[in-house]
Amino acid sequence: MSCLGNIIWFLFAGLWQWLGWTLAGLLWTITIVGIPIGCQCFKFARLCFSPFGKDVVYGGGAVSLLLNIIWIIVSGLPIAITAVTNGLVLCATIVGIPWGLQCFKLARLAMMPFGASIVRI
Repeated sequence: MSCLGNIIWFLFAGLWQWLGWTLAGLLWTITIVGIPIGCQCFKFARLCFSPFGKDVVYGGGAVSLLLNIIWIIVSGLPIAITAVTNGLVLCATIVGIPWGLQCFKLARLAMMPFGASIVRI
């Protein structure tokens, strides 16, 4: 069932989410200092291809908090707004609620990507 959910996800919201994370990763990777941040973006861009059957676990310490603050100011807000907008549009239909919830999961991730890890359920 998660395979079907991931296919429908990619058609309606996953491509746009993937583009946002990949663009942010490319922009961060252009700078030498931003390469670790860009690698984190690419890790979460892979999540945007198939979010069903995976979950995000949050953790981290002081360094993660500092990076999350910098991230929100520079790149996190546009990605989070895009994910929330996609989620609201998908939740407007009853059939799209599961995909909308995945958008909200990615919106939360867009606000706090550092210290987060992806686990299979």
